[in-house]
Amino acid sequence: MFDDLFDYTAGDNEEDGTAVVRLHVQPGAGKTAVVGRHGDAIKVRVAAPPEGGRANDAVVALVAQTFDVKLASVSLVSGQTSRAKRVQIDGVAEAEVERLLELAMAHAAEGGKR
Repeated sequence: MFDDLFDYTAGDNEEDGTAVVRLHVQPGAGKTAVVGRHGDAIKVRVAAPPEGGRANDAVVALVAQTFDVKLASVSLVSGQTSRAKRVQIDGVAEAEVERLLELAMAHAAEGGKR
């Protein structure tokens, strides 16, 4: 359902793969959150301004939180100065990426309410 939002490379075992997630980022927002889709990307808002790499750091932190991985497992691979970014997540299972994306998008569709 959300496999158009990321590319996946399998690792040696089921939980040791790498996902590259496409993002559309809105920096300087009121709050940091996953807010839905933007074409073939996940739309995220970050409160941090796009100055001195602060918005990029906030994006990496949000991705780590959303996908329940350590901060060190997430890296920005393209789009350092663009709203269109690609973020790599190491050490994840493809099914887990899909499951967590589904949860994040459902949460965004509900307006972020729990």
